Order: sequence, then C-alpha cells, then structure tokens
Amino acid sequence: MNNGVPLVFAAAVLVAFAIDRYCGEPPVRWHPVVWMGNYLNGMAAYVAPVEALAAFNSRDSKAFSLGALAWLAGAALVLMAACALQWAFFQLPGVLAALLMGLALKPMLAWAMLRREAQAVEDALCESLAAGRERLSWLVSRDTSQLSAGEVRESAIESLAENLNDSVVAPIFWFMLLGLPGAAVYRFANTADAMWGYRGVRRGVNWAWAGKWAAWADDALSWLPARLTALLLAVAAGGLHLKALRLEARKTPSPNSGWPMAAMALALGVSLRKPGVYTLNPAGRPPEAPDTLKAQQYASKVVKSLVWIASMALFLTALALSAGLRS
Repeated sequence: MNNGVPLVFAAAVLVAFAIDRYCGEPPVRWHPVVWMGNYLNGMAAYVAPVEALAAFNSRDSKAFSLGALAWLAGAALVLMAACALQWAFFQLPGVLAALLMGLALKPMLAWAMLRREAQAVEDALCESLAAGRERLSWLVSRDTSQLSAGEVRESAIESLAENLNDSVVAPIFWFMLLGLPGAAVYRFANTADAMWGYRGVRRGVNWAWAGKWAAWADDALSWLPARLTALLLAVAAGGLHLKALRLEARKTPSPNSGWPMAAMALALGVSLRKPGVYTLNPAGRPPEAPDTLKAQQYASKVVKSLVWIASMALFLTALALSAGLRS
C-alpha cells in the first residue's frame, strides 16, 4: 500500500463528516443508496414468492437461491463501481483525491439525518401521540398505530442506537479496512437487509427464504462494528458493566442490533422494549423526554470518538508505511 493512501482515507473521513454536517444528504436522484434501493425494489418481484404460493413450502430453496443470486449481482455492481471511482480518484493529486473520496463516502453514512429524525419524533410526540406515531413510522418498519407514548419514545431511542452502527460506525469501519468499496458494499448489504431481511410475510410477499441471504450477509458484515458501537457507547457513558451489556445484548433476535441498543439502555438507565420480543435492561425506568436528547449526546460522543480513532489510525498507518519504505 502506498503510504499516501491512508492519509487520503483519513482526510476523506473528515470531509465526509463535514459534508454530512453542513450539507446533509445529496438529492434523491443522485443518492447512491437510493439507486441501491431501486435495484432491490426492481428485483423483489423476481425473487420473493407471494404469500399464497409460499404457504405450501416451508423451505423454499428456489426463493433462497434467487435472493442470493440477486444480492450477489447487486453487490458485484456496487463493488465494481466503487473500485472504479476509487482508482480514478487516486490518479489525481492528493488533496483533490481526498475531497472527491470524502464526497463519495458521504452518502454511505447519515449521522446528521439520523440525529435530526430522532429529535423529530420527540418533537412530534410533544405535539400529540398521533403525531409522534406518524413521525416514528418514518424511522421504523413496524406498525406504529397502536403504540403508547412511552413505546414511541423507546422505539426512537432504539432506532437511534441501532442506526448509529448501521449508518455511521459500520460504514467507517469498512472504509478504514477496504476503502470506498468496503463502505459501499456494506451499505448495499445493510439496505438489502432492511428491504428483504424479513422473517416472514410483508405486504403479501413471503421473505422468509428469499431474504435470508441478505439477512445473513448483513449479520456477518455488522458483527464487529455492532460490538464496537456498543463499546464506544459504554465509553461515552463513562463505563458500563460489560457482563451486563453482553447479557442484555443477547436478548434480541438479531445477533447484532442488541449490542448498541442494550448499551444505550444501560447508559441511560432506561428499559427499552419490543412487546412480546424482548426487554432490554428490565430494571431500568421508562424513558422520558430528556432521555431522547441524552441519547443523542451519547451518540454524538461516539461519532466524535470514531472520527478521532479513524483519523489517528490511518495517520499512524501512513507513518508506519513511510518508515518501512525508508528502512
């Protein structure tokens, strides 16, 4: 690896977060994640059986194979596009390469939007329960029409914690390891899981097997970042009991989402629940309005720590490579 590559990556991380903070998301028609979603939407009709057809086949190998092939084809397209962009950027002077790399990395993360949407749910809830439920539906896929005010707030905090990993920590983690292709493929995998990774029927379509590969892929790629997110939240909160964190994190059906959610629940001292599925930190109190702001503050500390760690790690890598070349 050229010793200038880590420096470009480090500068690109800073550029990406600066764009995220001051400019927000790119227009929809130019957003790579929207393009990924369009591809997944277009392929859905070909890979997932309708409920009536799937009801007679509990193990649908055809749906699983089609889902896996469509996922692999989409991931290959994303990988090739990201590799081509990264190669093109490195043909340019270092400063310009870093600026363009940061511009390309920005759509793979969405911290400013995540924080804004979490606060928007709390603001709407202050207006009325109906408004809070409606705003929450922008963030989560579950039915929000029957949720209480407390459940709306719990869901918003859970979403903030879970997406702190999915939309911030994991993309930067894979960018540090594999550059723009790593961040882009992760974002495709996470988008595919959000759209296909259901355990059963959704809107008349059975995803139990058609979406299984997408769910497995996201689980694999999110495994380390989710635990890193939980550890960073523990540090942001001034320290958490790691044994308690591990026990709480295992309560969720997902092998990964429970880690940042459990860390947030323990950090705030609140209980976060999905009725009939799990209760994180059952000894905690119900979350209140100030807890939403406090959750954002903890998440902000994680983001700042992540930027510092990524920048320093890449800078030290550049120094090590430079020293190795001189020797």
